[in-house]
Order: sequence, then structure tokens, then C-alpha cells
Amino acid sequence: MTKDTGDRRIKNRYEAHCLQVRLRERGFFGREKNRLPVTCLDINRYGLAVLSPRPMDAGTRLLLDFSGKYISESHVAARIVDCHSYQAGYRLGIQFSYCRNRHSYSRAVDNALSRIEGFYNRLAG
Repeated sequence: MTKDTGDRRIKNRYEAHCLQVRLRERGFFGREKNRLPVTCLDINRYGLAVLSPRPMDAGTRLLLDFSGKYISESHVAARIVDCHSYQAGYRLGIQFSYCRNRHSYSRAVDNALSRIEGFYNRLAG
């Protein structure tokens, strides 16, 4: 579990380095740009942090694909909250769109991300 004294999150984050994540920028008119594999640093049901080889602007809309042991979830909508230089790349703070407002809520996405969070919670325990 990752602990940060300046953390603004309401839930714990769980290290998830073995979770494979690919992100795609959502372009205009529903067009998607190329997939970019990134390294997952940590996750909870509201968002995640990844290590990216290139910077991305806050507010950029994304679609995320997750894969790992017992995990396969695709096309999860999200937005970049912040981007900072980190290690040999850039740390992207990402918030899932389903929890940003009532109109974006999806029970299916909530359940899927809760299962992923629970899996890494058990690994941390």
C-alpha cells in the first residue's frame, strides 16, 4: 500500500506493478490514438498512477485497458489529473470518469474496478 502524507485521496492506494495497463488518448469525434503501454504504480477504485515514457497534459481524456492474473477489463474511460517528471519518465495521476459525476456512473465499471482494487488489497495484506 502506498502512503503519502500530502495525499488527497479518500481511499488507500495499492501497489499494482504487475497490472498491465495500456492507455489510448480519446481524440475528436470518438477517434482514438495509438495504444501506449505504461507501468502501473498504484490503484484504487477511483484512479491510478502510472509511469509513462512521455508526458501528457492534465485533462486529456483516455481509454484504459487492464490485464493481469484474473483481470481483463477494457475501454475504461478516464482523465489525466496531473503529470510530473518521475524516475526515467513521467508519473501520470489518472481519475476514472465513472466517479467524476453522476451522469458518467456505470455499475459495471464500478464493479470491475472494485474487483481489481480488491485483488491488490488482498496482495498487500
